[in-house]
Amino acid sequence: MKKQLQELEEKYIKKDVGEFSVGDTVDVHFMIKEENKMRIQVFTGIVIGRKGDGTRETFTVRRISYGEGVERIFPVASPLIDKIVVKKRGKVRRAKLYYLRSKTGKKATKVKEKIVQKKRDK
Repeated sequence: MKKQLQELEEKYIKKDVGEFSVGDTVDVHFMIKEENKMRIQVFTGIVIGRKGDGTRETFTVRRISYGEGVERIFPVASPLIDKIVVKKRGKVRRAKLYYLRSKTGKKATKVKEKIVQKKRDK
């Protein structure tokens, strides 16, 4: 049963999704239908959580808009997601950043930036 489910999911899983993790600031280019045409809207925010796997994997993006916190849950394998662009890498110690919900102002968007260092040869 599991094997059949995995084979079915392989057809629908997206392979071109960029590498991002919790704490990263991302631009999600999402297609929206208006009347009879499609347009792309960009949702920019911090990834505060990921859950699931395969075609059921989702991620939550949070941003502050006019002083109010706005969250949106996106399925990773959705055909409506055009692309995901990582603007800034974040360094966090938790899998879920739900504590950002209680923060206001600049504190709500502060996540330490991950600095990628190259390994030295000794």
